[in-house]
Amino acid sequence: MKKHAIAIAVGSLFALPAVALAGGPTVYGKVNVTYEGIEETDKNGITDVDNWQLQSNDSRLGVKGSFDLDARDLTAIYGLEFGVDVDEGDSGGETFKQRNIYGGLQHATMGTFKVGKFDTPFKKAQGDVDQFGDLGGDIKHIAAGENRESNILQYTSPKLGDVVTVNVAFMPGEDDEASDRDGPADSISSSLVFDNGTFYGALAYDSEMGDDTFDAALSPEEGDDYVDAFRAVGMMNMGNFEFGGLVQTAESSEDVGGKTYEDTTTLVSGAYGVDRWKFKAQYGVTDMDQLDDERSLMAIGADYKMGKASKLFAYYSQVEQDETEFEETHLGLGFQHKFSM
Repeated sequence: MKKHAIAIAVGSLFALPAVALAGGPTVYGKVNVTYEGIEETDKNGITDVDNWQLQSNDSRLGVKGSFDLDARDLTAIYGLEFGVDVDEGDSGGETFKQRNIYGGLQHATMGTFKVGKFDTPFKKAQGDVDQFGDLGGDIKHIAAGENRESNILQYTSPKLGDVVTVNVAFMPGEDDEASDRDGPADSISSSLVFDNGTFYGALAYDSEMGDDTFDAALSPEEGDDYVDAFRAVGMMNMGNFEFGGLVQTAESSEDVGGKTYEDTTTLVSGAYGVDRWKFKAQYGVTDMDQLDDERSLMAIGADYKMGKASKLFAYYSQVEQDETEFEETHLGLGFQHKFSM
């Protein structure tokens, strides 16, 4: 009898939210799992990792939606997205990891204003150029600016001429006066995006953005260094073919150890689709001027579409840095399921 009562209670727990959500928010997510052979060699040429791992690759669960307000053409918007570790069930004891979290207002003709923690316009400007996002071949392994920031206030214009969008975001430092990061807009991220379905192009700029991608190169001290960066992206979608490219420069906002560091990143990517198959590749290089060093990324792979929102895939990636002899390789086989309701 007790077991029967427990079963009814558990069933009700799941049934009630389903009723409440009907016709309201959209629940969505992605399960993105790979079984990978990973090898990592450190800056001294010593192999630290050489094993097989099950990877969750930023699998996620989220809810988003909007509702009308008592004001003409004005809508409330919100989104709550959390990362989940499919392989281990938690991450450091946390079942959910905060990803893109926001709330805001959207006007039919004046654009959208939102606040919270989410990907910067600079990061989003990459579009679909990165063919291996969330995997070992992700461009974040060589390029600065791939940031999800807290305390963002962002304005997004309506789509101008149905093809152009402007995004401007700023972040208060929220630190004490001694750190000089106590102003209303200590960091700024912005982008200008053109998208007509066939061609995608974007220009993006970051000003004094905290970025830890090159901390080891810029400074041995803990914590982010502040970076100014410019990014230009272009991508063509022509039937079965996709071609993309990214060029960016990133430099330290202030001298570090008496030096200004400037790094230049270039990346090209492409894909060819036939029937259910998609074959893809990308190659990128970051030149680090002060270190007289170079970090490169190479990735190749193939996707097999099993349904509208599901695929199997295999890939190989290699990230290496010349002078320090750092190298990381991934050989993976996995699947991805997307869902929404």
